[in-house]
Amino acid sequence: MNYPQEKIKPYNADEKKSVQVEKMFDNIAPAYDQLNHALSWNIDKSWRRKAINWLEPFHPQHIMDVATGTGDFAIQACQTLHPQELIGTDISEGMMNVGREKVKAAGLDSRISFAKEDCTALTFPDKRFDAITVAFGVRNFEDLDKGLREMHRVLKDNGKLVILELSEPDWFPMKQLYAVYSKIVIPTLGKLLSKDRSAYTYLP
Repeated sequence: MNYPQEKIKPYNADEKKSVQVEKMFDNIAPAYDQLNHALSWNIDKSWRRKAINWLEPFHPQHIMDVATGTGDFAIQACQTLHPQELIGTDISEGMMNVGREKVKAAGLDSRISFAKEDCTALTFPDKRFDAITVAFGVRNFEDLDKGLREMHRVLKDNGKLVILELSEPDWFPMKQLYAVYSKIVIPTLGKLLSKDRSAYTYLP
């Protein structure tokens, strides 16, 4: 099945989406956290908390955080759920390098590790994880169906998949306000602070 977000690419229509996404996140990695929290008015933190709290009753011990980026979700999940292991995967080494520093500063480097992975062709064996999480990441998948199949493959029987993603409001006046904020305010601030207008035109 073809999904609209698979056709939306950061820079151009010709190059593979996964290649462009990797390049984009490597470019904006140093400023990503500051911008992400500021542009969402820190609401993203409460959304992550709610998603993690949903997993708490299941006590997952082996967790993979797909599209982990700079590790915000991984760190928060580790501090709340206390799993034996949590692996953050991403295609951007730039983002994960920021994440590694944050994990070390939080004293969690013995429990959280990072691995460069293509979500449509994971290198892990079948039924490897108790839970898989994806926060604000499925929009970046080159092929959403393949990504979902791969996550299902490495998820244990009765394992849990949690996907946290943005959606566009469809009621007045929030729809109009969201359009102005996402199409004008975010790209403008993104260009000023990250020097990459294309990234913050694509990301909302």
